[in-house]
Amino acid sequence: MKILPQLRLQNYFRGDNIELWQDSYSESPNKLCSRVWRGKAPDVAEVNLDDANSQEEAISLIGMIPWILVRCSDWKMIPLENLVSVSRGSGTKISVAIDKIVDLNGAAFALEHGVDALLLPANDSDLWDAAVQIVSSKISTSEYSVASIKMEKARIYSIESGGVGERVCIDLIERLGIGEGMVIGSNSSLLALVHGETIESKFVPSRPFRVNGGPVHSYILMFDDSTKYLSELSAGDEVAVISSNGEKRKCIVGRLKIERRPFLIIRFKTNNNEEGQIILQQAETVRLLDKTGNAISVTDLKINDEIIIRCDNQMRHIGNSLEGEMNER
Repeated sequence: MKILPQLRLQNYFRGDNIELWQDSYSESPNKLCSRVWRGKAPDVAEVNLDDANSQEEAISLIGMIPWILVRCSDWKMIPLENLVSVSRGSGTKISVAIDKIVDLNGAAFALEHGVDALLLPANDSDLWDAAVQIVSSKISTSEYSVASIKMEKARIYSIESGGVGERVCIDLIERLGIGEGMVIGSNSSLLALVHGETIESKFVPSRPFRVNGGPVHSYILMFDDSTKYLSELSAGDEVAVISSNGEKRKCIVGRLKIERRPFLIIRFKTNNNEEGQIILQQAETVRLLDKTGNAISVTDLKINDEIIIRCDNQMRHIGNSLEGEMNER
């Protein structure tokens, strides 16, 4: 088996990337291990991750301690992915006990990032060899670019009927101003700025606390830069209110109003030919913002009109942003 030179591996395991820990009370340390686990340490909390309650216990420790060591009596990927997602940027690292070769790859590449350390039994040379091979493959994996969040323009190239479905109105506990709204859409990386119902109409009064967000499947940006589906929102949630120049402030959801309504599918393309789409209620009071920052009704939109959108080159897992690739259509 071809592996990287020993010195390079040792430096890699001791860096900010993945580490190999040895699970041992008495055996001599493996020459490639970065730490010998002897059952307890002041910087490590050990959690047996066997059910939803133990997952919540582990999540509650994130940000409170440098390391969480996870053991699973019955190996499960989803709870581990959840821990990796929540721990990013928290200061807490995740180590996981592995005793089968088949589980190494899932742990090392969970959500593309993987855990921060693998805890291996001391006397299983095949498992150690496989772990070294997987870690060496991570060294050669290209890194993703630093995440960037920006508002830019996109050109509409298609407007068509979207059928009838469940529409969600988001009612806030305070009023929006002219030019403010929320970024919403079917693609988490390309969200369109939907204007609040702050503009008077000769047919209906304004609702300056409301954004008509579209169908239940749509993403919405939260104030902490995570995303949620509109179906997941509830009273008390903190959403991001965005102005036409990209300024962001926090607003609290007071109520959600869900009714069956007809929709339009609005497809758009960025200057980089990235394609996104948003589905919105077919109504004069539902508006996007055009390239100059003016609100325009979805019923007045035309092909080649330019609208304001938010671009984000990160992937998402349960709403949390991660560097990586994801294609939503």
